[in-house]
Amino acid sequence: MAAADGTSLAGEISRPPRAAGDAVLRAMVGVGTAILVVAALVLARPVFAPLAFAMLIIAIVWPLQARLQSFLPKLLALAVSMMTTIVVLAVFGWTLSWGFTRVARYVITDAGKFQALYNGIADWLEGHGIVISSLWAEHVSPGWIIGIVQQVGSRVNGLLSFSVVVLIYVILGLMEVDLLARRLRAMDSDGSKRLIAGITRTAAKFRRYMLVRSLMSVVTGLLVWAFISLCGLPLAREWGVIAFAFNYIPFLGPLVATVLPTLFAVAQFDAWQNAILVFACLNLIQFLVGSYLEPMIAGSFLAMSPFLVLFSVFFWSFLWGIAGAFIGVPIVIAILTLCAEYPAGRWVAGLFGTPADGPADHRGTACG
Repeated sequence: MAAADGTSLAGEISRPPRAAGDAVLRAMVGVGTAILVVAALVLARPVFAPLAFAMLIIAIVWPLQARLQSFLPKLLALAVSMMTTIVVLAVFGWTLSWGFTRVARYVITDAGKFQALYNGIADWLEGHGIVISSLWAEHVSPGWIIGIVQQVGSRVNGLLSFSVVVLIYVILGLMEVDLLARRLRAMDSDGSKRLIAGITRTAAKFRRYMLVRSLMSVVTGLLVWAFISLCGLPLAREWGVIAFAFNYIPFLGPLVATVLPTLFAVAQFDAWQNAILVFACLNLIQFLVGSYLEPMIAGSFLAMSPFLVLFSVFFWSFLWGIAGAFIGVPIVIAILTLCAEYPAGRWVAGLFGTPADGPADHRGTACG
């Protein structure tokens, strides 16, 4: 009896260290796996970033494709869907380019006013011991300017190649949607059913996200245009268009869309207090639209933790640059939606978003 008790006691003493060791080992394996996944995403950016964009576009375009296929041949329906997608993206790109081109032309035309502003700032800084001319002499050179031009050309070429790869992915993906759905249904397993449900809900959330984001971008652009017109600043339409386009990037986009007009206002107004007022009012517009109107329209269907939205924007920006800033929130939406379909991952969806079967809660933040 004593021996049995002694054996039992020894077993109880030996178990906790082993369990603790297993937990530490699992944690180390998890951290190592996460590091490898992040490294793979960075190194394989030319593959994964266009693929993520293509999946978002496929989810948005597929209802149109499916409806066209009901009365048109599949290839003709695909051609119509792709032409519609290309036209929408081209119009968006042209609109953004038009806004920035008009602003750049105005700055060049009114260069004297901006030169006077620069001289005033330089004099003020030199009065406080900071010599701008020496900094320009050290850092600005013909080689630096050539490097900037080369970087711009490289970015343009990269954007064109990125767009081509995305369109190829979209074409192939739209052709494979029906086949993939049939294969998953043919498996007739619990895992395939959960995956189909997760993909379907993710696609629906993507469409809702882009619809809400587009509507809020239009509202933001109109409010910015109206406010800048009332202030008497030039280029009100252009700043409204820029605000509309940048609003598609949560947090970072609205920040840029408020800083640029503020810097422009500094050169237009004699008093710096007016420029600060412009900055404050533009931020108020962004706050009311992004933090009040958008969550009210989106509801709990797209509710996410504000911390997670901000983290996803910065994290995917770090991995994939501007493309990551745009696609980061949809990627997190997909992850949370798929987690909600599996019992092991529902705690993740419940912690950072809205549980799949939980009651609607309109207090969440609708994706930025």
